[in-house]
Amino acid sequence: MNFWLFKSEPDVFSILDLKKSKNQTTCWDGVRNYQARNFLRDSIKKGDGVLFYHSNSDPLAVVGICEVVEEGYPDFTAWEKDNEHFDPASTPGKPVWYMVDIRLKEIFNNPVTLAALKAEPKLNDMKLLQRGNRLSVMPVAKNEWDLIIKMGA
Repeated sequence: MNFWLFKSEPDVFSILDLKKSKNQTTCWDGVRNYQARNFLRDSIKKGDGVLFYHSNSDPLAVVGICEVVEEGYPDFTAWEKDNEHFDPASTPGKPVWYMVDIRLKEIFNNPVTLAALKAEPKLNDMKLLQRGNRLSVMPVAKNEWDLIIKMGA
């Protein structure tokens, strides 16, 4: 089992939107960064844990946990001309972009803010906290996962 952090802007799709989704499950579509795409396509597996992170919000925070319920498959939104994620370079025969499905497991009682993450010395090596790291999908170490889960309880 591996662990990940997925970022979403809450005014686009929040953890409460996930809670309201059918079976509290959604596809994680629209990722348009090659490194993040490679994680979605090649590395993220069914059963992996996901920290759900609200970005571009006040406060910036990990707000809950999810589980991957479907491994990487082509992101069909890239083929929909009216979709904001449309990419003419991606076709059903040669997909460029990938997505996974996640299901909500828990909404934190205490969102773990970016400030709280930065203040915890045990998280100094966390990818999210590294200068210049703007990926929307990134790996999380097991010790980081465990500590953040405790902080959110």
